[in-house]
Amino acid sequence: METIWAIAWLSSWVIRLVLAPIVIVRQKSPPIALAWLAVVMVLPWIGLVLYLLVGEQSLGYGRARRYAAQAHLEITSKRPSAQAAWTIRPGIAERQRVMVHVAESLGGLPILGANSVDLEGSATRFIERLIADINAAKHHVHLLYFIFEDDEVGKLVGDALIRAHERGVVCRLLVDAAGSWSFLGTASSRLERAGVKVVAALPAGNLRRRLARIDLRNHRKLAVIDGAIAYAGSHNVIQPDYGMKEVGAWQDLSARIVGPTVGQLQAVFLEDWHFETGEWPNDEGLFPDPATTGESPLQIVPTGPGEPNAVVRDVMIEALHLARRRVVLTTPYFVPDESLLGAIRLAVARGVQVDLVIPRKSDKWLCDAAGRYFCSELAPLGVRVHFHQTGLLHAKVMTVDDDFAMLGSANFDIRSFFLNFELNLLIYDAQATAQLRFAQMTYIGQSIEIPAAYWRVQPWLQRFGQHAAKLLSPLL
Repeated sequence: METIWAIAWLSSWVIRLVLAPIVIVRQKSPPIALAWLAVVMVLPWIGLVLYLLVGEQSLGYGRARRYAAQAHLEITSKRPSAQAAWTIRPGIAERQRVMVHVAESLGGLPILGANSVDLEGSATRFIERLIADINAAKHHVHLLYFIFEDDEVGKLVGDALIRAHERGVVCRLLVDAAGSWSFLGTASSRLERAGVKVVAALPAGNLRRRLARIDLRNHRKLAVIDGAIAYAGSHNVIQPDYGMKEVGAWQDLSARIVGPTVGQLQAVFLEDWHFETGEWPNDEGLFPDPATTGESPLQIVPTGPGEPNAVVRDVMIEALHLARRRVVLTTPYFVPDESLLGAIRLAVARGVQVDLVIPRKSDKWLCDAAGRYFCSELAPLGVRVHFHQTGLLHAKVMTVDDDFAMLGSANFDIRSFFLNFELNLLIYDAQATAQLRFAQMTYIGQSIEIPAAYWRVQPWLQRFGQHAAKLLSPLL
């Protein structure tokens, strides 16, 4: 017995001495490094297992090689018409030009004008419109969703894909292996037998993925029909209540886009398809000449764990720096890092009104607890915190004054900033921004504003739990 304890004691110190330098060298963020060091020092065996599983942003050799290849993809090379007049940067205000330049420098795509943007906040209408566009498809349907559920909604969309394939339409469906595990385990074979091409994104149980981090997820929500229509935002393909009837309908926002930006969204889908399959679809008609009748300038910001910057976070920081009057943030999970917190503090100090709208209770209690801690830090400084009461607020929206907005799949948390593949839109259009702000004001109308004094009188145990969750925030 003494020998066993001696071996266990010695091996625990070997783990500490070997793993600690690796954490210090490879973790760029000091809070994340300190969190991992604490786990490794206190629980070395558990820390070793966790670090091997989720400690680094490793895509695995095969994935990393394909990611490097797609990183060099020039979207303009896919369309001979890419230098046509409609790709010329639209006339926008000075502050918007600064935002455009920063976003593109960080990894966003070039801004394109002449788009039509139609916002949809109803889950039912979103699915109805998506199915209608699939029913009208003539060439191809490309769907990429984090959650594609085997429920009534998933069956309706699946049936539409089968009908489209029977008409000769090429249908490709890419779903996240974790978010859509139920669909992949039961219903995907029905679509595959009917001719729909179904691929799981980032599967973890495959030997060929053995060197990949298992919790990196493709969190994007994207549909492209005939290269002419696209949907992007926060809706998944699932019943509005996500099977949680006690919570009620989830509140989401997505945009239906017609115009030049659809070609960029098509390229994002094709990159992800190549990322998982190694194939580059080359069907004719993938990049048709776009409609140019709209008036909305859009900029696409696709992000992923292989990038050197936290692009969504940095875009948010720059937007906060540019704000003059009011910023409204809407997100289901609010777990920022120190740099984003600092930008919010500075905006409030300049006299900018900052409203934060989050669910009273989300589906992730640990994120809720950590988010409450950050609210308790910001509310006394002047940030207006609103707890949404109706259903589960799942929309991810940032509006800045009346000038521009961000809408997409990324939550305002460390997971979306650093770990997930996400897809966001920057909208430089006053009318669309006003519509998004109206949706946010509707959410605020369904919320309770939490006064700053509330955070000072919380029970001690509640505050302790929030502080403890905050310590884990770099790992959430």
